[in-house]
Parts: sequence; structure tokens; C-alpha cells
Amino acid sequence: MAKETVDFNSQGVRVVADFYRPEHVQPPYKTIVMGGGWCYVKELIQPEYARMFNDAGYAALVFDYRHLGESDGEPRQHINPWSQIEDYINAISYVCLRDDVDENAIGCWGISYSGGHSLIVGALDSRVKCIFSVVPVIDGLYNARRANSNVGFREVMRLIEEDRLNRVKTGEHGTIAHSAHPHQAPSTYPAPETWPVFKKFKETVAPNHEHWTTIQSCEYVLTYDVRPYLSRIIYTPVLMLAAAHDDITMSEIEVPAFQMIPAPRKRLVQLGGGASHMSIYDNPDHLSEAGGACIEFAQEYL
Repeated sequence: MAKETVDFNSQGVRVVADFYRPEHVQPPYKTIVMGGGWCYVKELIQPEYARMFNDAGYAALVFDYRHLGESDGEPRQHINPWSQIEDYINAISYVCLRDDVDENAIGCWGISYSGGHSLIVGALDSRVKCIFSVVPVIDGLYNARRANSNVGFREVMRLIEEDRLNRVKTGEHGTIAHSAHPHQAPSTYPAPETWPVFKKFKETVAPNHEHWTTIQSCEYVLTYDVRPYLSRIIYTPVLMLAAAHDDITMSEIEVPAFQMIPAPRKRLVQLGGGASHMSIYDNPDHLSEAGGACIEFAQEYL
């Protein structure tokens, strides 16, 4: 898998990306633009999916959102979903400007938080010819309430309200953990199984990963809802991957959201066999099944 590190401009911010070229296919390449989830850097799990796309003959662009990883932007670890969606759209513009990319064969792939972004980008950008949404966040407020419980959610709201005052008084952002056990400390996604998997990635392939964000990032989650955009996806093929035992992005809300998409060319794959949100990162069988579903869908529609 040949990798080229590149950068592009996104609203005046330098965004760094890796472009993976298939070695057995001549350009122009059909290309998948790939966005990571909460706190992800481009080295975290996405290269595994990019490798599967490459093996099937597709190029892939994997990028660090602004404020994260190698990309510019202050404050660090600040996640505004609409800025990320703008980065996503600008990443599509970047690949369309490359001579070795087929601008009429662009796919949009996202996982977790960006699984929701890919649906919004696909609804807003007609250059996207195929949407891949893997264990997506659909409704941030629902996620926060469901994952934190009533008591935990009140503590998160207390932190958000304190941070609003402190940002005005000091100009500084407070911080919150990406994940933690819900009985130990407040976090944006309080799932105890998350940190061990991300820790393994940080210690091996993704040293730039940081497992925290600004508190305001958590506040933005509460306003995030993909569903108003789903009715716009009429012509673009959509694959959604859900995990039967996902209690991080909540399969019970993902499946009804999928049913809201009016596009006739759509497919829902619900991974069983004990599959959870995190198992598609570190369980080889689940990773292979998820990647295989993406490849099959790409070969049919892109």
C-alpha cells in the first residue's frame, strides 16, 4: 500500500492527510474519502479499512480534522462537528483536484462520530457517489443521556455550565476525558471498554492520539442530530453498518434512522456474533466482516 502524505486548505486551516494508492490499478482512481470519529487521528484504525479498499482497487484519503493530530488549528482537541464536516467537504475538493483521481467516483466513509458526518456530507455534496456510515452517531443528546444515565448527565451539564462562565472570564477552554468508567469521572462517551482499545492504538500506530477534548466539544455533541439531513439522501447509495451490541452510538437509534433514508439503493448490515462498537476496531473477524461489507457495496455502486 503506497502512502503519500499531503495537506490542503480548509477555511484557512492546514489539514494533513495520507493518500493511499492501490498498487495494481492505473489512475484515475476511484477514491474513498475517510473521516475518523471522536478524537481520532488518521493513523487510528482507518488505515486498516484503507488497506482493504486499496486491495479492492480503490484509493483512499485519510485526514486529521483541524485541531487534531498533525493538522493545524487552536485550541487543540477542539471538536466542532460543523468544522469537521467542512474539512470533510474540503477533503473531497482536494481529491477532485488531483490528476490521478476520478472525480466522478468519490465515496464518503465515516466511522462513529464521522459515521454521522458522512451521512450529512453525502446529503449536502452531490460529488459524493456512495456513502459508507459505520456505527454512526445519530443523535448526540440521546447518546449523552443514554450513556451517562440521569445522574451522570447532570454532572456533564454542570461541567458545561461552569465552562461557559470560565471561557468568558479567562478565555481558556476546560477539558474533559474522551471516555472513562461512568462511576469514576465524567467523560463525553463513558464506556469503560473504549480506553483500552485506544490505548493500544496510541502505543503502537497512533501516537498522536489524545484521549480528551475541550468541554465545549462535549457541548456541541448535545446539538448534533443527523436525522434532518436523511430525507435529502435520495439518489446516493448508502451503506450503514450497525453492531448488534453497540451501546456507545446505540444501534436502537441507528436502525430507525436508516429507515428514514428515502434512497432506494441502500443497505443495512447489522453485525452479529457479539459485535459491539469497539469490536470492529480490535476483533479481526468483526473488522474483516465490516470491511468486506464496505468493499462489496463499493463494487456494486461506485
